[in-house]
Amino acid sequence: MELVLALAIGVLAASGVWLLLRPRTFQVIMGLALLSYAVNLFIVAMGRLRTGAPPVLKGDNMDPSHYTDPTPQALVLTAIVIGFALTALFLVVILAARGITGSDHVDGKEPEA
Repeated sequence: MELVLALAIGVLAASGVWLLLRPRTFQVIMGLALLSYAVNLFIVAMGRLRTGAPPVLKGDNMDPSHYTDPTPQALVLTAIVIGFALTALFLVVILAARGITGSDHVDGKEPEA
């Protein structure tokens, strides 16, 4: 399972970087989204998910290694909200730039053919 997760993170990160380097603005937005998904998966994977443990600690012999750390999950939830707001803002700015320049090219003008 770790191999599948590592491959998924690698494919998402590589696709995101590749799309970030494209000349069209929509592709740049998709690249940022894929890169943020890869980072979120990586952070969740570092939190080591445990199953089969009770949600409430009971007794005196509490072993924290049997429980999931909630900090990475809270960080990812915050990152999802911030990423959504950033994507919405980026779309509005790109639509305004397309209206002003008449092109969706990153440089604002189409290359000479």
